[in-house]
Amino acid sequence: MTGRAIPILLSSMLKLQNCHRNWVMEESGGDMISSLPEEILFYIISLLPFESAIQTIFLAKRWRLLWSKALVQHGTKEEASAAVSRFLTNFNEHNPTGNIRKFQFHFGKDSVLSTIIAPNNKLYVVFSAEKQEIPRQFGLELELTPQNLIHKPNIRFFFIKTLNLSSINYLSKEIVSSIVSCFQFLENLKISRCDGLRSLCIDSNAKLQELTIFDCLQLRSILIKSSKLRTLRYRGLLPWFWPENHYNLEDAMLDFSQGPGYCGFQSCDFDPVLLTIKNAEILTLCKWNFEALICPSLSSLISDFQFYNLKQLWWIDSSSEGYNFDSLISFLKLCPSLEYLFITIDPESYCLESTATCSRQAGKHTKLGNLKVVKLEGFTNQEDEIEFSKNLQEIITVDPLILASSDGICWRKLVIFSQSHQSERQSVGNTVLATQESKSPYQLVNEVNYKKELLPKHAHMCL
Repeated sequence: MTGRAIPILLSSMLKLQNCHRNWVMEESGGDMISSLPEEILFYIISLLPFESAIQTIFLAKRWRLLWSKALVQHGTKEEASAAVSRFLTNFNEHNPTGNIRKFQFHFGKDSVLSTIIAPNNKLYVVFSAEKQEIPRQFGLELELTPQNLIHKPNIRFFFIKTLNLSSINYLSKEIVSSIVSCFQFLENLKISRCDGLRSLCIDSNAKLQELTIFDCLQLRSILIKSSKLRTLRYRGLLPWFWPENHYNLEDAMLDFSQGPGYCGFQSCDFDPVLLTIKNAEILTLCKWNFEALICPSLSSLISDFQFYNLKQLWWIDSSSEGYNFDSLISFLKLCPSLEYLFITIDPESYCLESTATCSRQAGKHTKLGNLKVVKLEGFTNQEDEIEFSKNLQEIITVDPLILASSDGICWRKLVIFSQSHQSERQSVGNTVLATQESKSPYQLVNEVNYKKELLPKHAHMCL
């Protein structure tokens, strides 16, 4: 049996066990897979993607016991970094079935550091501590530079390529800084749900290519020093954002739908970020962000400023009542290569004062000739959906697929008829269009054949 066939066979065995567990128990009097030796079960887990492997805990008690096994140690906060280093150093990435993947280190009062070594060179580090009503604020500095290893000759856990840090607090910041400094070949870093994190500085002249920062609600400033970063994904309050030396981002998620994180923000503060995302192919942006920070800067930048490479755009807005399309149309004029447009109306998203508007003249008079799909989600009435489609016709030279949904479940197709074909309206899909007496060339059609899993999705919507 080939190496490629083994994980496919084992994955099929797991699916078979999950679907026919009751039949197996009744007919054979036992669970055949779960009765295998522990070494083989660990081998099965090691061959599966982590997202699939973790789901094995739902198969049977035996699988849950495998995941509950962990190396547990107790000590002081000062000993935590060295303990994690020993755990990682002793892990044999060439023989993962012979290792315990989970490590817990208890320190201080009710503080626990938990790590899981996942397949594909991933490491998950989660901190837990006694909850406080007002978390103590702190700053975090992470250095991912090879020279840090000069004074750490015994560190050899270079196999970690992806690191997920969660729930860092003021007690664990030094531990994190010490651990991260050893990951010379780290390519993907994710930081999430860190209460009290006020400032973040990341210095990487090594291999860091992807950075994700999610839901750190007290974060007010971010400094990024990296020359190789290609993906930057952020969700939370708008911080003071200063990227250095990387103007080649391909993937940028700037979800500032929660609003600004500090007072007195100015459009010039955002100029370094604007230049950083200029060449992105995938982008998430909020309407208020464009109106307050990007639109005012366009007049001061060179006249031919455009997002030349942008293919996918997710535009997040706050309301659709009396919807004003000027800002969106203005931004679309800056995106000549756009292929997929996703518009989400989120009532909880931050909204600027009504006096802050953006003229359609902010963008160049660019026609979109590559637009393939437009998805409208969350509009409260069909009139706004149709009105947007009319505005869109002014700046496109193609006939994209336009889908609309108020709940993200039931999708309708917008069909556009030219004036010369008004009398040729026929049934589309499974629903007959409006009668010929209707004067509007735009009709929304119920399409029961659209399967949600087959609909196009923006790369950031599943994060």
